[in-house]
Amino acid sequence: MTDITSRTEAALAAIGAATSLDALEAERLETLGKKGWVSLALKTLGGMSPEERTAAAPAIQSARAAIAEALDAKKAALEAAALEEQLARETVDLTLPAPAAPKGSVHPVSQVMDELAEIFADLGFAVATGPEIEDDWHNFTALNMDETHPARAMHDTFYFPDKTAEGKDVLLRTHTSPVQIRAMLAEGAPIRIIAPGRVYRSDSDATHTPMFHQVEGLVIDRDIHLGHLKWTLETFFKAFFEREDITLRLRPSYFPFTEPSVEVDVGYSNEGGRRVVGGHGDAPGHAWMELGGSGMVNARVLEFAGLDPTEWQGFAFGLGIDRIAMLKYGMNDLRAFFDGDGRWLAHYGFSPFDQPTLSAGVGARA
Repeated sequence: MTDITSRTEAALAAIGAATSLDALEAERLETLGKKGWVSLALKTLGGMSPEERTAAAPAIQSARAAIAEALDAKKAALEAAALEEQLARETVDLTLPAPAAPKGSVHPVSQVMDELAEIFADLGFAVATGPEIEDDWHNFTALNMDETHPARAMHDTFYFPDKTAEGKDVLLRTHTSPVQIRAMLAEGAPIRIIAPGRVYRSDSDATHTPMFHQVEGLVIDRDIHLGHLKWTLETFFKAFFEREDITLRLRPSYFPFTEPSVEVDVGYSNEGGRRVVGGHGDAPGHAWMELGGSGMVNARVLEFAGLDPTEWQGFAFGLGIDRIAMLKYGMNDLRAFFDGDGRWLAHYGFSPFDQPTLSAGVGARA
C-alpha cells in the first residue's frame, strides 16, 4: 500500500510538471497504459485471496481515478494554453488598406435572377419557390402529362430509387412548373407568380447541361387571354434587354399543361458574330429565335390544382435563365457557367453592389 501511495504521489507530481502534450502522453502510458504500473497492479487482483483483494483493490482504484483525473485536467490546461498562444500569434490587422482591385463577383445567373425578380415585381408578380426533389404527381401528373409521355422516360429524367410514403416516384424536377401546382393548391386564385430555380434533365452539350436554371411564370384570374400573355412577355423583354424595338412572335405549339400552347420567338440580328435581340424577325438581316414556351393553362391543370376552370383562366410561360443570360451578355457556351473558372467569372461576373433597378437599368455592368 505504501508503494502504491508513493508511486501515485510521484505520478501526480510528474503530471503537474508536464509542459507539453507529448510529455503528458508519456506519463499516461507510464501509469495507465497497457504496461503501466497501475494497469499491472489491477491485473494482480485476480490472483489474490478475497481478504487481500478487499484490502488492495480500493487503493489501486483510488490511484487510478486520481491519476486519470489529473491527466484530464492537465490536458485541458495545456490545450487551452496552446489555443491562447495560437490566437495571440495569428492576429489580423483590420487597419490594412482595402485591396486595389475588389475580390469576388456575382455569378451571371444570380444577377439575371435578380433582374427577373426586379422586373416582374414591378408588374405585380411575387417570387415562389418549391423543392428541387419532387414527386411524379407534382412534376408530371398534375401538369396533365400522361404515363406514356416521353419526358417521364429514364433517359430524360433523374429518378431516385426510393418512393414516397404514398408510393409516388421521386425525382429531380425537370422544370419549375411543379411550383405553380403547389402555389395554386396553397394560395388558390387569383395568383400572379414567377418561380425561378434549378432544374435537371439528362442532357449535355454546348447549349444544354444536366442542371440548368429556368423561370416559370403564372397568372390566374378571371377573363385572362393570350393578349395578356403577349403583353407581359413583351414588357418583360423590353425591360430585360433595355430596348424598345423588341418584337415577339407566338407560334402554335403543344404542351400538355397549356391549351392553346405557343412558342415564343424574338427578332434578332447578327452583329460581329453575336446575336443581338431587337427588330422584326422578318426584316432584312434579321431572323427569329425561340426563347421559351407558353400558353393558356390547361383546364385539367386547374382542376388538379383545385380551381374551377369555368371561373378561372390563366397563362403560364417558361424561360431558360441561362439562355437569356447568354443572349444578353454575349456568352457562347453554357458549360462555362458551371466550370468554376475564376477568369470567366472575373470577366462576366457582376459587382455585389450592382443591384438591378428599373430606374438605373437592370443590366448595368460593374
